Amino acid sequence: MSTTKKISPLVDFTFKKLFGVDESKDILLDLINAVVSTEDQLADLEIKNPYNAQNFKNDKLSILDIKARGVNKKWYVIEMQILDQNYFDARALYYWSRVYHTQLANGINYDCLEKTISINFLNFNCLDEENYHNTYKLTNQKTGNLYPNDHVELHFIELKKYQQDSFASALDKWTNFLVKAYEYDAKHLPKELQIAGIKRATALLEEMSLTPEERENYESRLKWMLDEEMAIKKAKEKGFKKGVKEGIKKGEALGIKRGEALGIKKNQLETAKKLKEIGVDAKDIAKVTNLTIKQIEKI
Repeated sequence: MSTTKKISPLVDFTFKKLFGVDESKDILLDLINAVVSTEDQLADLEIKNPYNAQNFKNDKLSILDIKARGVNKKWYVIEMQILDQNYFDARALYYWSRVYHTQLANGINYDCLEKTISINFLNFNCLDEENYHNTYKLTNQKTGNLYPNDHVELHFIELKKYQQDSFASALDKWTNFLVKAYEYDAKHLPKELQIAGIKRATALLEEMSLTPEERENYESRLKWMLDEEMAIKKAKEKGFKKGVKEGIKKGEALGIKRGEALGIKKNQLETAKKLKEIGVDAKDIAKVTNLTIKQIEKI
């Protein structure tokens, strides 16, 4: 089997390039059907915001979600999020509401609003739940009855909670592909993943090539996400560091400088390790972290 992939499907840029184009909407349809209930299964769909590199060429803050409308008239919003965010639960609800609200932009009446389903793949833990797949709807707190219409539905798939030896459901299989795609190739998929959608997705990921501009966007996206993650981490550690700073005021200047240098090194290694875990190619890791290939291979 191939041990690395040049690009990772867990990076939102790649995820949208893989699933968010009309030519491969069949694998998006298969992925959605693996998540939603029987009543929301799709026979066909239309991607409303297909992948276009120019759309986010210079905008690192772009939300690289995929919006699709099924032949059943329902709306589906799919997002891959690799960056841990303290308020992602609120953000997910906000972006659900934006898609639901935009239906009125076409001049339709309230009775023509259609169900909107938000599907969020997260490479971090967000919810205080044991299962890796959780679904939320509006219910009456006393009776447990659903709200008169079922238009609100949010799915969270927390990849870190997935048990990697589980293939019990279609979603298990797709989640396994997303988490371990960098280990697979189209000719040597585990027998549990020998289904049409995943076989095609694996082949497409192998064949996927990036133009120089896209490669720059991909690397820029990686760097931006890692910078954001480090900013969040530093903010969480700020209080602790403040206390440590008071404790080392009497330390020697040289010792402090050495400690800071070691801290920078440690951050680089932590970043490189995280990128290796999601299958990012060593050359891309080197560009983002400024480590050498040999250093990365030893991690």
